[in-house]
Amino acid sequence: MASMGEQNGVVSTRPVMADNRSFADFEPAVKKPKRNKFAFACAILASLTSILLGYDIGVMSGAIIYIQEDLKINDVQKEILMGILNVYSLVGSCAAGRTSDWVGRRYTIVLAGAIFFLGALLMGFATSYAFLMVGRFVAGIGVGYALMIAPVYTAEVSPASSRGFLTSFPEVFINGGILLGYVSNYAFSKLPTDLGWRFMLGVGAIPSVFLAVGVLAMPESPRWLVMQGRLGEAKKVLDKTSDSIEEAQLRLSEIKEAAGIPQVCTDDVVKVQKRSHGEGVWKELLLYPTPAVRHVLICGIGIHFFQQASGIDAVVLYSPTIFEKAGITSSDGKLLATVAVGFVKTITILIATFLLDRIGRRPLLLSSIIGMVASLTTLGFSLTIIDHSHEKIPWAIGLCITMVLAYVALFSIGMGPITWVYSSEIFPLRLRAQGASMGVAVNRVTSGVISMTFISLYKAISIGGAFFLFAGVAMVATLFFYMFYPETQGKTLEEMEGLFGKFFGWREEAKKLKMKKTMKVSGDGTSNGQIQLGNTTTK
Repeated sequence: MASMGEQNGVVSTRPVMADNRSFADFEPAVKKPKRNKFAFACAILASLTSILLGYDIGVMSGAIIYIQEDLKINDVQKEILMGILNVYSLVGSCAAGRTSDWVGRRYTIVLAGAIFFLGALLMGFATSYAFLMVGRFVAGIGVGYALMIAPVYTAEVSPASSRGFLTSFPEVFINGGILLGYVSNYAFSKLPTDLGWRFMLGVGAIPSVFLAVGVLAMPESPRWLVMQGRLGEAKKVLDKTSDSIEEAQLRLSEIKEAAGIPQVCTDDVVKVQKRSHGEGVWKELLLYPTPAVRHVLICGIGIHFFQQASGIDAVVLYSPTIFEKAGITSSDGKLLATVAVGFVKTITILIATFLLDRIGRRPLLLSSIIGMVASLTTLGFSLTIIDHSHEKIPWAIGLCITMVLAYVALFSIGMGPITWVYSSEIFPLRLRAQGASMGVAVNRVTSGVISMTFISLYKAISIGGAFFLFAGVAMVATLFFYMFYPETQGKTLEEMEGLFGKFFGWREEAKKLKMKKTMKVSGDGTSNGQIQLGNTTTK
């Protein structure tokens, strides 16, 4: 590089000056931009819908004790009642993709809250097992809508610098809802049996009311607005939800390109193709997918499948049963231990939100799933020892409780939030709503199968054997994630397609994208290719 500068005595110091100016110019960019408060508020309001699922999961784990006593149901009816909401939510998640493309993300959130409100009231006033199942069906549809729409909306309003942080909010609120459900169990456990479980289920309608009020302050998703040709409204939302005006302009340009709208179109309202309302998407997703779309689809569905197949709902829903098997026999003891599970899950998910945009998705996901394998294996080991012992073994009981807490903590630090973040950001704009709804559908079906068969499973292969099985599934997931999942941290939603398509070659594509960005940045503010090369080498 010295020889380049020595070609002209006048210019000999200019590369140094240019390099100094370059570092000075880019110094503010090294500092992470401040959180966009408007995007932060929108993410919180949208993610409130996720409380609905969390509360139902948490409250049913304790309410089922009293439902079984009051309605005199058997174990098969019990596990069906516990897990059927996940199957019912399949209806909502499948319908949510098309609904959100038709009426918008915002009004789909309102619809999710209204349906769950009705379902919670029906469950609270249920007088029989059949009546209770009707309430579960209605609430399940609301949950399906909520699970699909919250991460999609949040991803679409979030700037790239904090998308991981904001898109993890739905999982935060799921965990918050689980904790509220556990607390509700303990709070209403002192009421008469026939009233206690009805109050536990009925108060789940309260978050829906706050959701309906809060959604009035939310803007529509800018990506949905562009898909409808409403560029003027989209620009206003992007100006509010971006870290800078330049970023807002760049995001609008990328969305217009993805939507097939020419960049020269600057009118507030433009005509768009009819397919922007969702037509033809299923054909593009399932019948004639490109290699990139196929890779995205496998990753989006795979992460949802393994999130549930690794046993999280079995631990959360049946934690009182697990603690009973471990040797805790009193109702208060089981409920308090279960509250501890909810508390640990909530704390660790809050920690995870601050790590997603610093450490990245891939390192957190892999470390989380490896830790889950270890904790599940140890939990299976301790439960097997307790199951084959005729007297209490304090160290095994302590190890069992510790491993349950460790498992939910490890899940919540990575696998839990990253599933929603990753699956909501990798799908191309035109396929995002339906693609995300497919992921949620797989999530709910897998969850329903696990939660509706857990009692039968542990009776067939022992309680320890059930967790050895979950550990085996988590080991397969570890290999799957390592091989196929590229890092998406810091990428714009429209850049995602470039990372996918080569199942085993995505690392090379990621290196090329990084190099391209480096060259682009190092060329800013200069007009000499030699100086660009000098800057790149310096870095």
